[in-house]
Amino acid sequence: MEIPIRTGREGLVQVAPQLPEGVEECWMDLDGARMRYLRAGSGPALILLHGLLGYSFSWRFTMPALTPYATTYAPDLLGAGFSDRPAGIDHSMRATALRVLRFAENLGLAPFDLLGTSRGGAVAMSAAAESIGANRGNPLVRRLILVAPVNPYSAHGRDLASFAGSNIGAPLVRFLLERMPFLYPYWHGRMFGDKRHIPPDSLGGYKAPLALPNLFEHGLSIVKTWTTDLDELEALLPELAPIPTLFMWGSRDPAVYASSLEPLARYFPKSRSIVFPGVGHLPYEECAEDFNRQLIKFLTA
Repeated sequence: MEIPIRTGREGLVQVAPQLPEGVEECWMDLDGARMRYLRAGSGPALILLHGLLGYSFSWRFTMPALTPYATTYAPDLLGAGFSDRPAGIDHSMRATALRVLRFAENLGLAPFDLLGTSRGGAVAMSAAAESIGANRGNPLVRRLILVAPVNPYSAHGRDLASFAGSNIGAPLVRFLLERMPFLYPYWHGRMFGDKRHIPPDSLGGYKAPLALPNLFEHGLSIVKTWTTDLDELEALLPELAPIPTLFMWGSRDPAVYASSLEPLARYFPKSRSIVFPGVGHLPYEECAEDFNRQLIKFLTA
């Protein structure tokens, strides 16, 4: 089953995947735009940040599993999913991180745990650093969970994003995404270490927001600041040493290489790491039960 979502355009209705049982759809006005987010569970607050071209759909297996242990909030970040996609918005890492902190402030969450995957992991680290700087002695971000986070030590992602954000690469990427939709299943499948473990609803769920306008503009605006964002991220990493952190990675991640875990983790003396053998970039889908078990163990320790 599916549910209709009304976008900011007058009269335009698009279909979103059915929500898991116990998960509530909510909306918030943020920076003059309408942000969609999902809420579930009870207990300490945990915000879940999706990756590039993802949205709250990524957490459909995670949120129900966490209901006894945490109150989870999963936003469709502005420009993504079924939230508004205002023109000219700053999608740099820091600007996005500041919006995450305003999102938490609007909900009255202090302190809270923060989980980010892929590009959302970089945003989570930036948000945590911003919260430390603004609240010395009383940090807003209590704990971090970083799932294959974009970071300065995985050169593969840096090179690819730099090309996609260039004057030559951006038009090519846009052409491929808009004119060759048959490539989408190929790229989606590459995110998994074993294609036999792709959930049946995965491809359709991620494709659902593609029919709405300006999604590609959102993605391209992110990669345009990718190199600058990584430089900024590397500079702020030492500030994150006090925060207890869990790293979660798939050993066969083709997007953010697992080899970048070791140099990144050196900045986090209060961290532990979980590497899922044979798993790709989306462990919360490919090995959801193992992922949830390790996450719950960390949150309840």
